[in-house]
Amino acid sequence: MTPNAENLSSLFTSYNATLNKAKTAAPSFYKKLSMVVPSTTRENQYGWLGAMPNLREWVGDRIIHQLSIEGFVLRNKEFEATVAVRRTDVEDDQYGVYGPMFEKMGRDAAQHPHELVLALLRDGFTICYDNQYFFDTDHPVGGQGEAPIVSVNNSGGGSGTPWYLLDCSQPLKPLVFQERLPYKLTSLDCEQDEGVFSRGEYLYGVRARGNAGFGLWQLAFGSKQTLSGNNYAAARAAMMAFKSDSGKVLNITPTHLVVPPSLEEGARQIVVADRDAGGAANVCHDSAGNDRARDGDLKAIAEAP
Repeated sequence: MTPNAENLSSLFTSYNATLNKAKTAAPSFYKKLSMVVPSTTRENQYGWLGAMPNLREWVGDRIIHQLSIEGFVLRNKEFEATVAVRRTDVEDDQYGVYGPMFEKMGRDAAQHPHELVLALLRDGFTICYDNQYFFDTDHPVGGQGEAPIVSVNNSGGGSGTPWYLLDCSQPLKPLVFQERLPYKLTSLDCEQDEGVFSRGEYLYGVRARGNAGFGLWQLAFGSKQTLSGNNYAAARAAMMAFKSDSGKVLNITPTHLVVPPSLEEGARQIVVADRDAGGAANVCHDSAGNDRARDGDLKAIAEAP
């Protein structure tokens, strides 16, 4: 192929189509676990996550739920992946060998938000937006109306391999994926470009801007206790008992159990198997579904029917 402007434009179109096809076909789970929030600036503020009003009978004046003073700010990050195509390979009609690289870039672009979102769970025992750990033993709840302020626990404690129980059925989610600019392929393939002139390379790169952050801690429970039927049931019960600041039950229903590979078999025994190890009916069967999405070292035993 003669590497003129027309042919290079066609080559870019081909590589871009390969990337987008792989991106569309690749499994990605982040939209089930997180709120996808569009961003139009350098950072977004999520102070409203500190206010969770419930409907109430309108007696007297309205009760105004103020935004959290702390204000959770999520700054966008920039991400990229770049490949070089040798000019001589284009000239010698060997450009097709790069197709798998663009397929991989497309697949990586589809799964990258999922990686960012699930990576947060591993940090949830050490960081949070409200100056407390996301998984903590003393989240303050209450203080509206006659509801006293109490400490609420969404951490099972322990020191073993962590596992996570999430409610992803709500409009608000336990995690946030903030999208500033989507994953897009661009190129440097003009004769005047430094890479072409100095190294004989056409550069193709994916770029995106965004970030992932914590959403509502009430929709998540993290534990380092042994993943057993009893501990799983205790985590579900704790979540379903969570209340708003006004003292009303939040109607939380856990839908996803997220575990590392070392706990997958045990997780499937808890939420997928019809019967437990002793042959008795498994009361947790289908409480968190039987599909899964894998990302790195975490798997999501997916949503309940």
